[in-house]
Amino acid sequence: MPNDLRIETWEELQRELFRDSWDDKLNRYRSPYVFRGLWNKTYNLKTSLMRIGGDYPKLEPHLLRNFRKYSRGTMEVGESFWNWLAVAQHHGLPTRLMDWTYSPYVALHFATSDLNNFHEDGVIWCVNYVKSTDYLPDKLQQVIRKEGSNVFTPEVLEPIATSLNSLGEFQEEPFVLFMEPPSLDERIVHQYALFSMMSLPNAMLCDWLLDHPELYYRLIIPAKLKWEIRDKLDQANITERVLFPGLSGISAWLRRHYTTT
Repeated sequence: MPNDLRIETWEELQRELFRDSWDDKLNRYRSPYVFRGLWNKTYNLKTSLMRIGGDYPKLEPHLLRNFRKYSRGTMEVGESFWNWLAVAQHHGLPTRLMDWTYSPYVALHFATSDLNNFHEDGVIWCVNYVKSTDYLPDKLQQVIRKEGSNVFTPEVLEPIATSLNSLGEFQEEPFVLFMEPPSLDERIVHQYALFSMMSLPNAMLCDWLLDHPELYYRLIIPAKLKWEIRDKLDQANITERVLFPGLSGISAWLRRHYTTT
């Protein structure tokens, strides 16, 4: 793909992950990028909703309606549609949301966590979420700028858009927005997580990015480099034990940690 850079060393990887991090306005290092790590470089940015197949745009409201119907009483979510959508994504319901992280090392973890796929080149998608707000419809731009933020929260989005359909009504051309979920549990907090969301259910973020190449780049992680990255992430405590708090995370970390090459 355009904007691909094949990484050859750990040192080069550090440089490219923190590219353009210096912020002159703040006089601090603050990266404008969010990251998504995948173990296979050929994987595109297809949502879990798209992967169920069939007429998935028509299935989307039914999935969400029934999730809310059968989940009531199991957790404190409130009435915000966007809170419910975030909860649904977090618990595995097919949605148009896609997981991202502010942490390049968390993204690296997901690109190198599965030892069964160390024979494949991985990839880190890097998207400039700050500049992406320039392509929001005017009304959404006004809201996010008034908030002084570059990402939405359910509380900020709810007064102006109360449903997925209302997003598509802002303009015919698809657009992307980034939303921080509520702190549902330690996993979201530890993974420094946020979601991307396209305004239309059948719009693919990777296609949209191809039309806006100034907003992204991809780092190709060669298979030969995965073990070095994995071992150094483990030493830096970027592991399942931390990112997936609980017994399952501990077990996954130990199983991988003691597996021999």
